Amino acid sequence: MLPLEEFTDLPREAMESQLSTLANLIIFCVVIGFFALAVRKRVNLYEGFVDGAKDGFKTAVGIIPYLVAMLVAVGVLRASGALDLFLDGVRYAVSTIGLDTRWVDGLPTALMKPLSGSGAQGLLLETMAEHGADSFAGRLASVVQGSTETTFYVLAVYFGAVQVQRTRHALPAALTADAAGVIGAVIICTILYGAL
Repeated sequence: MLPLEEFTDLPREAMESQLSTLANLIIFCVVIGFFALAVRKRVNLYEGFVDGAKDGFKTAVGIIPYLVAMLVAVGVLRASGALDLFLDGVRYAVSTIGLDTRWVDGLPTALMKPLSGSGAQGLLLETMAEHGADSFAGRLASVVQGSTETTFYVLAVYFGAVQVQRTRHALPAALTADAAGVIGAVIICTILYGAL
């Protein structure tokens, strides 16, 4: 591997090759580490793998209804035009106050991310295609993508897998964290890229 200064000066193809090699090495070391730990603890690797695969298959089949419900909700939100209507309302409210509205163009990713990671990725790509990857909206959507979580997806899948019916404080806490991530992303991007 190259030192960091030399690594950042590499052409894109060489950098991707180096990163791919590093990622493969890390995964290989993790797998070997699990094998070594299993041998040390005298665990039968084959039986453990088969039992885990059976449990994984049962979990995957059990969460299908939750996944279908989430995908339908995301599809309805995007196809109905409700998202565009909401953004127009936010843009109007922000312009009435007298603030710059460029950050509103990065909000679709923020609104979709709690519902679906792939839906948010699609909206991120749409934002970049419409405004440009180096635009404020493109940069904001990228930062939002990394600073928020697929809250409803995680709750549906994980709580559904273990048959939890009442999420109690998990949903408000997770949505508060998502809101903090979005607000932080807007503030940081404003400071770094000067939108307002």
